[in-house]
Amino acid sequence: MEQYYSYAEFLKAVGKGRASQGEQLLNDIYMDLFLKHVHREQMRERLHRMIDEALDRKDEAGFLDYTAQLKTLDDDCVMTD
Repeated sequence: MEQYYSYAEFLKAVGKGRASQGEQLLNDIYMDLFLKHVHREQMRERLHRMIDEALDRKDEAGFLDYTAQLKTLDDDCVMTD
Protein backbone atom coordinates (compact mmCIF):
# COMPACT_ATOMS: atom_id res chain seq x y z
CA MET A 1 0.00 0.00 0.00
CA GLU A 2 2.76 2.44 0.88
CA GLN A 3 4.59 3.99 -2.02
CA TYR A 4 7.57 6.16 -1.32
CA TYR A 5 7.69 9.45 -3.15
CA SER A 6 10.27 12.11 -2.59
CA TYR A 7 9.60 14.76 -0.01
CA ALA A 8 10.31 17.41 -2.68
CA GLU A 9 7.48 16.03 -4.83
CA PHE A 10 5.20 16.21 -1.82
CA LEU A 11 6.12 19.81 -1.12
CA LYS A 12 5.50 20.74 -4.77
CA ALA A 13 2.05 19.17 -4.63
CA VAL A 14 1.20 20.91 -1.38
CA GLY A 15 2.46 24.28 -2.60
CA LYS A 16 0.20 24.47 -5.67
CA GLY A 17 -2.12 27.04 -4.15
CA ARG A 18 -5.20 26.36 -2.15
CA ALA A 19 -5.99 22.67 -1.75
CA SER A 20 -9.52 21.30 -1.85
CA GLN A 21 -10.75 19.24 1.09
CA GLY A 22 -9.99 16.05 -0.82
CA GLU A 23 -6.50 17.20 -1.67
CA GLN A 24 -5.92 18.26 1.93
CA LEU A 25 -7.06 14.85 3.15
CA LEU A 26 -4.66 13.14 0.74
CA ASN A 27 -1.86 15.46 1.88
CA ASP A 28 -2.60 14.57 5.51
CA ILE A 29 -2.61 10.85 4.70
CA TYR A 30 0.66 11.14 2.80
CA MET A 31 2.28 13.10 5.64
CA ASP A 32 1.15 10.45 8.13
CA LEU A 33 2.59 7.64 5.99
CA PHE A 34 5.82 9.57 5.49
CA LEU A 35 6.27 10.20 9.22
CA LYS A 36 5.52 6.56 10.07
CA HIS A 37 8.11 5.44 7.53
CA VAL A 38 10.74 7.79 8.99
CA HIS A 39 9.94 6.65 12.53
CA ARG A 40 10.22 2.96 11.54
CA GLU A 41 13.58 3.53 9.87
CA GLN A 42 14.91 5.40 12.91
CA MET A 43 13.72 2.63 15.23
CA ARG A 44 15.29 -0.02 12.98
CA GLU A 45 18.65 1.81 12.99
CA ARG A 46 18.48 2.30 16.76
CA LEU A 47 17.76 -1.40 17.35
CA HIS A 48 20.60 -2.45 15.03
CA ARG A 49 22.96 -0.22 17.00
CA MET A 50 21.72 -1.66 20.31
CA ILE A 51 22.12 -5.22 18.99
CA ASP A 52 25.71 -4.46 17.97
CA GLU A 53 26.44 -2.98 21.40
CA ALA A 54 24.91 -6.01 23.16
CA LEU A 55 27.11 -8.29 21.06
CA ASP A 56 30.19 -6.24 21.92
CA ARG A 57 29.33 -6.53 25.63
CA LYS A 58 28.45 -10.23 25.26
CA ASP A 59 25.04 -9.34 26.73
CA GLU A 60 22.90 -12.29 25.66
CA ALA A 61 19.73 -11.06 27.40
CA GLY A 62 19.98 -7.64 25.75
CA PHE A 63 20.74 -9.22 22.39
CA LEU A 64 17.67 -11.46 22.61
CA ASP A 65 15.46 -8.57 23.73
CA TYR A 66 16.60 -6.20 20.97
CA THR A 67 16.37 -8.83 18.24
CA ALA A 68 12.84 -9.70 19.39
CA GLN A 69 11.92 -6.01 19.19
CA LEU A 70 13.42 -5.76 15.71
CA LYS A 71 11.52 -8.87 14.60
CA THR A 72 8.27 -7.39 15.93
CA LEU A 73 8.96 -4.11 14.13
CA ASP A 74 9.69 -5.95 10.87
CA ASP A 75 6.61 -8.18 11.27
CA ASP A 76 4.44 -5.12 11.82
CA CYS A 77 5.87 -3.57 8.63
CA VAL A 78 5.03 -6.66 6.60
CA MET A 79 1.47 -6.69 7.93
CA THR A 80 0.89 -3.01 7.08
CA ASP A 81 2.56 -3.00 3.63
